[in-house]
Amino acid sequence: MAFTILTAEFSHESNTFSIRPAGLAAFEMRGILLGEAAIAARGEANTPLAGFLDIARPQGWRVIHAVSAHAAPSGPVTTEAYEHLAGLIVGAAQAHRGALQGVALGLHGAMVTEASEDGEGELLDRLRAVLGRSLPIAITLDPHANVTGRMAALADIIVSYKTYPHVDMRDCGRQAADILRRTMAGEIAPVTIRATRSMLEEVNGGRTDIGPMIPRLAVACAREQEPDVFAVSVNGGFGNADISEVGPTVLVTGQGDVARHQAFAEMIMDDIWNRRREPINSYISTNEAAAEATTFDAGAGPLVIADYADNPGGGGYGDGTNLLAALIAADVREACFGPMVDPQTVGELAGVAPGERVDVRLGGKTDAAVGGGPLALAAILLRRSEGSYVGDGPMIGGLRGEWGPTVVLGVGGIEVLVVSFPQQMLDLQQFRAFGIDPAAKRVVALKSMQHFRAAFEPVAGKVLVCDSGALCTPDLAKLPYVKVRRPMFPLDDI
Repeated sequence: MAFTILTAEFSHESNTFSIRPAGLAAFEMRGILLGEAAIAARGEANTPLAGFLDIARPQGWRVIHAVSAHAAPSGPVTTEAYEHLAGLIVGAAQAHRGALQGVALGLHGAMVTEASEDGEGELLDRLRAVLGRSLPIAITLDPHANVTGRMAALADIIVSYKTYPHVDMRDCGRQAADILRRTMAGEIAPVTIRATRSMLEEVNGGRTDIGPMIPRLAVACAREQEPDVFAVSVNGGFGNADISEVGPTVLVTGQGDVARHQAFAEMIMDDIWNRRREPINSYISTNEAAAEATTFDAGAGPLVIADYADNPGGGGYGDGTNLLAALIAADVREACFGPMVDPQTVGELAGVAPGERVDVRLGGKTDAAVGGGPLALAAILLRRSEGSYVGDGPMIGGLRGEWGPTVVLGVGGIEVLVVSFPQQMLDLQQFRAFGIDPAAKRVVALKSMQHFRAAFEPVAGKVLVCDSGALCTPDLAKLPYVKVRRPMFPLDDI
């Protein structure tokens, strides 16, 4: 049966402790793509939209795509940006209300706005006001979603990614669209139930490559094979959001015996709670990382050092200098480092020719109290670029990305990638497009929590993760929470 559906992608992970809000310019850095332009750019890649289209195209559906808009994690979304982008989606729903049989949205699940702790719930509320309660809505979520009760009540179908790094975004879009197909055809009538506990996040940040999330997800996938269970989502939550409904959730999208589905969700949630004091992640200091880097033998591949705390993918500013300072002090050689988000320095070097020696005051300009202040460095300008790249790894293969105006500086034995737009390191092309081959280095230092593993672990001889003391420190008890419900683990001893 040929249906008409509305699709959109609108994603932001909001670190409420960041002093940098996500305005329209933040979304424009990654491109606000409308209609067919979005489909052309994202319709064959690892995106929810591609998954929706995988179901829609063979069925001959009419797809009305409103917008694809994503901004790097940062502080809350401004009212201006939210009203504009949500307005495009709700406006499309209003314009095509009489023709639509369903809606499929690629969301994140941890969007906070200047006006609301629940950006996704607010969007769903506005869509329901236009489309009514009977028209089915399917959404995909990042597993670092803070899924609110309102979101679960307003979305009939919720499918969260099951991998971190997220290599299955297209797969989950396909799963959500197929459940939507069956719902629009009248074959099923799904609802989504939710279980949660008073904890900021799953103790290992929802990591799925090792640890207890592996058996949890195996149980979830097995449950999805039952006739009345269509999706089971295990969300680690996003603890850097100071909101009342922060934390991990387990969702079941299904029909029939809702009490049985709730009991299943509570069982997995109990396991997350009961193992809250069993971390598998460990973090070393920047000085410890630098010390190992001085003597590392890269015969089996480079030493990859990930700065967990200054990860732009979690709302970190990306201009923290503590790790780079430690590497420079240890005189680490045959190394690369990136990104350092510092548009001011890039701009100051606009008139400098490659090969010239320069004195720079690098990084640390947003808040020297988190992650380290500016470094006064003598450097060589090695290369300059407008900052475009095309990913070729498991997460963003085929997708165009932008660092904005970019330079590569030589500082001692380290090539430093200095960029204008915040983005974490998750693809080898984010270095290679600018003349840096990380696989040929002895040491690769980068800013990322976990996503880097998809592309960098296969070429690494060893991986270390450090806490540089920046905004995304894994020690969440250091953050000044005000709005979370209490008691709350690990802020309280419960």
